Amino acid sequence: MKNRLFTLIILLTVVFYAIAGYHFLTGWHPLVMMFIAITIGLCINSLIYVFLNIIGKGSKNIPMKTVTAILGGIIVFIILKYIGFGWPVLFYSAIAVIGILLCISIYLFQIKRTALSSIFLVLMLIGAGYMLFVLAGSGSDPYDKEIPLAFSNDNGFPPTEVLFDNPAASGDFSINTFTYGSGTDEQRTEFSRGVKYKTNTVDGTWLIPDWTGKKKKWRERYWGFGSDNFPLNGRVYMPQGEGPFPLTLIVHGNHNMIDYSDDGYGYLGSLLASRGIIAVSVDENFLNGHWSGDFRGKEMPARAWLLLKHLELWRNWNNEEGHELEHKVDMDNIMFVGHSRGGEAVSIAAAFNPLPYFPDQAKEKFDFNFNIKGVVALAPTDYRYDRKIVLNNINFLSIQGSYDADEVSFWGMRPYRRLEYTDSISRFKSGVYIHHANHGQFNSTWGNSDFGAPSKWLLNLNPLLKEEQQQEAAKVFISAFAEATLKNNQEYRGLFKNVSVAKQWLPVEHYLTSYESSNHKTIANFEEDIDITTAKDSTIIKGVNLALWKEQNLPTRDEGSQENNAVILGWDYKNDTSSSDKAMYELRLSTDDSIAITTNSTLQFTLGAGNHEWLDINLTEKQKEAKNEDDKREVPQLDFTIQLTDASGQTSALKVSDIKGIPKPLKTRFTKFAFLDKEMIGEDWEVQLQTYHLPLEKFTSINPELNLEEVSNITFIFDQTDYGVMVLDEIGVSGS
Repeated sequence: MKNRLFTLIILLTVVFYAIAGYHFLTGWHPLVMMFIAITIGLCINSLIYVFLNIIGKGSKNIPMKTVTAILGGIIVFIILKYIGFGWPVLFYSAIAVIGILLCISIYLFQIKRTALSSIFLVLMLIGAGYMLFVLAGSGSDPYDKEIPLAFSNDNGFPPTEVLFDNPAASGDFSINTFTYGSGTDEQRTEFSRGVKYKTNTVDGTWLIPDWTGKKKKWRERYWGFGSDNFPLNGRVYMPQGEGPFPLTLIVHGNHNMIDYSDDGYGYLGSLLASRGIIAVSVDENFLNGHWSGDFRGKEMPARAWLLLKHLELWRNWNNEEGHELEHKVDMDNIMFVGHSRGGEAVSIAAAFNPLPYFPDQAKEKFDFNFNIKGVVALAPTDYRYDRKIVLNNINFLSIQGSYDADEVSFWGMRPYRRLEYTDSISRFKSGVYIHHANHGQFNSTWGNSDFGAPSKWLLNLNPLLKEEQQQEAAKVFISAFAEATLKNNQEYRGLFKNVSVAKQWLPVEHYLTSYESSNHKTIANFEEDIDITTAKDSTIIKGVNLALWKEQNLPTRDEGSQENNAVILGWDYKNDTSSSDKAMYELRLSTDDSIAITTNSTLQFTLGAGNHEWLDINLTEKQKEAKNEDDKREVPQLDFTIQLTDASGQTSALKVSDIKGIPKPLKTRFTKFAFLDKEMIGEDWEVQLQTYHLPLEKFTSINPELNLEEVSNITFIFDQTDYGVMVLDEIGVSGS
């Protein structure tokens, strides 16, 4: 070809077409897709080149070969951006420019080898080489030294007596594994001739009206069925024995539908089965995303409804005389575990369970009413379904990783806070935030990247927990929740109150745990009004010498909402040297308060470190402008004192660190380039609270004269650090 520059640019764009084609999942072999993409790319390149030459014909003063080669490359890269590369525009444009400039430098060097062309070529090779090196690498953790290792000293987690065994250890039961399903699956033998029990299909037409157009066409072509005959397929991990055994259904989230997700929870299913709990991983791959389209949340009712239809199967088998599973299932103890969109689906299913009709279309009658005791939401969504789900009277656990690039905020805490307890049965809810855990590694088939290629090359994978570590942590928390929820082994609740009791079983990492029992009585949760001096039941709030005091809705890192109001408190003795007294935040309880406080009670609140730079609100604009890097203060290791005062004036005080340390903000770097984090993810951290439980008997052991039944004041005294900001919420008292 006479136009050597065009040839070089074609070679460059062919590489990009090959990458896009190889990673475009259709069900065909990736090499076939790569060949198709290259062929299409060559055709597009040639057509653009011919077109540009035709319209530029006759322009004698313009070097058309060079112009058409460069313009053709630019146009092709623009096309590639929208069909194969989900990279941010600025970054993608920079890569394209470097690639085209590299081609130009090679072309100029071939024409005339001068010092200038040589320098240009070397610079472009260095630039391209650097980008390839960074994209091929795993990244780094820029915040590795900012936060001490968790469990590194007893000050962070004082010793606590362990009253239970390792919940992640295999139990005494042998396990049988098998599948059930339609028996007609066209893609997987385990759900066709490999099934142990054949199941009838179910009509989900009313549950997913968006099953139309090309989403319907290509799904039905691939799977061989439509929304009117969804299969009930499941992978079973069955403990051997007489039973009856509690039942847990596990459901995956959204992923490419032809990269099957249901086989990714064997680590969890095997553990539960070995400990005497039937576990079923439910197949809902046919509702997942595909190149033909994503339902974008409109499939959420179907995801939830299918779980309940699976429970119907198990109820029928359990009641069917002569069936191998007759009386094997304890239908009074059922738990759901869901991941990603599945994590939202399990809450929806629990909410659908008692209803007589599908709320979005009453032509679909419900008749479920199962005894669902618990819901576990792993890295869940909470915005896909267009109804806000409020659960009642159920045990709840949500787990989230700080390095989740798919669901970048802890959405599971929103249903946690909405959950209400209205009866006298003892239940609990908990949230666990695992630093350096991501989204995909909770499923052993999804891998360590939360994006598909080529976008995954931008992700910073170096800080992540290893897959086996992340899954070990999940096993500890989920199994402990199952023991407490399905077997009434209440001692396992202690793990969610203070994670240090499990530090010998968990990977060395930071874990922020929230916990609230159904007997919790709220003193202040900052949701009732906009008056910062009042709380529930006529409680009066007073702030003294505070540099910062406000109540606000907590934002997520991507400028969304945590749907939770909290109070933000700051103190700064360096910037306020005239203050002779320490800052305090005091709650004066009403004499009419109905909350019973005894030695068996626990004072609890949720707490998280804030950003000490928020204290700059007290500086003038000139002072802010005058600040430089040397003026920046270290992130403080927060601690403070809690003091109780009774009606007669007796006091007793504890440092928070006597119970549990306050971690510094857990910062993250999701991508390999800091500027991309802001565009793709948001801020490098968001406020995450955890619960602190202070047994009231500790206060009376310090001062036996303190009368807990007449406690009148709860005071937070900021006397342990010179400055700091903390976020406080959900102050209350729980029974034993």
